[in-house]
Amino acid sequence: MNRALTVILLTLALDAVGMSLVFPILPGLLRELAGADATAYHYGALLAVYAAMQFLFSPVLGALSDRYGRRPVLLASLAGAAADYVLMALAPNLAWLYVGRVLSGVTGASMAVGTAYITDVTDEPDRARRYGQMGAALGLGFVVGPLIGGALGEWSLRAPFLAAAAMNALNLLLAWRVLPESNQHRTAALEVVKLSAFSALHRLQGRRPLLPLVGVFAVVALVSQVPGSLWILYGQERYGWTAWVAGLSLACYGGLHAVSQAFVTGPLVARLGERRGLLVGMAADGLGFVLIGVATVGWMPFALLPLFAAGGLALPALQAMLARQVDEQHQGELQGTLASLTSLIGVGGPLVVTAAFAATQQSAPGSVWIAAALFYLLALPLLFSRRAREGESQPTP
Repeated sequence: MNRALTVILLTLALDAVGMSLVFPILPGLLRELAGADATAYHYGALLAVYAAMQFLFSPVLGALSDRYGRRPVLLASLAGAAADYVLMALAPNLAWLYVGRVLSGVTGASMAVGTAYITDVTDEPDRARRYGQMGAALGLGFVVGPLIGGALGEWSLRAPFLAAAAMNALNLLLAWRVLPESNQHRTAALEVVKLSAFSALHRLQGRRPLLPLVGVFAVVALVSQVPGSLWILYGQERYGWTAWVAGLSLACYGGLHAVSQAFVTGPLVARLGERRGLLVGMAADGLGFVLIGVATVGWMPFALLPLFAAGGLALPALQAMLARQVDEQHQGELQGTLASLTSLIGVGGPLVVTAAFAATQQSAPGSVWIAAALFYLLALPLLFSRRAREGESQPTP
């Protein structure tokens, strides 16, 4: 692995540590500031505010990275995240928390720019493997972050935010000192139209081979709103998890995910081909959702974590399929558009998911998970369409 890949993967891992530090304690902080009855609503609303800002600004940052380079945009993202966590650590009321999430969403470009960076420095046949390694780096971050956040949260609900700010400041220093620029094929000019989130989605109509795959991406992104919105909230409300147990669950999830992404995803996608790899990932994820929906004891979700780790096969395979459809000069635009689509789905997704959970919490608490598993079926007609099959990599014998 070359130096550029090593540094960007380390940068993304540290970014994930900072992000996941606060997950175990956010519901507790909301109970303190808003009361127990409003926790689920504000938890979903904070996720939606972040996603709305991501939707509006991800295309801007993706286009800026195509024009000016990945490095300066990533540095700005890390600086914004550090400032955001300081603000949230000092938040005396809910309004401050919402302002902090707005700032974080505006500058939160690390995933889109990181994916474009890896695309820049990786040959096409190796991209699924490299995307898997990126998933492993993020998974490793999600091992360390929740453990630290859960431990600090037992002492103070504000301490994880300060730790996250320090982690992002350290990450900023590391990236500034050692991260090289990757984009050697910059666009000649910055087109104002590319800065609009809505025009970025509209331009997908001009890339018709992409549309079925983008539809599959939208389904995967929508389904991912369920664990993203519910994992901690569901564990604490249904099983009575403490902040420490919640952090431990995320750490175990991240650890298995990292191992799967680092050692299984690349070889398995190469063996199966990208489309079959995507199908295997969705099937594993869907089965895990059904089983957690009927799980009644707090240790059971831990036993299902290997299935969710296998589900992580889906996204790298899909990302490789999408990246093949776009030339090198527009990878940042593609990743920014996909991030924007994810964020658009993320605006309503957390609100719907948390509201559905609140409505069914007493009568059928696991029904949201089972509904998410069934939703994967919508991706199948798109995935098997003729356009989606064009340019697909072939499995190795």
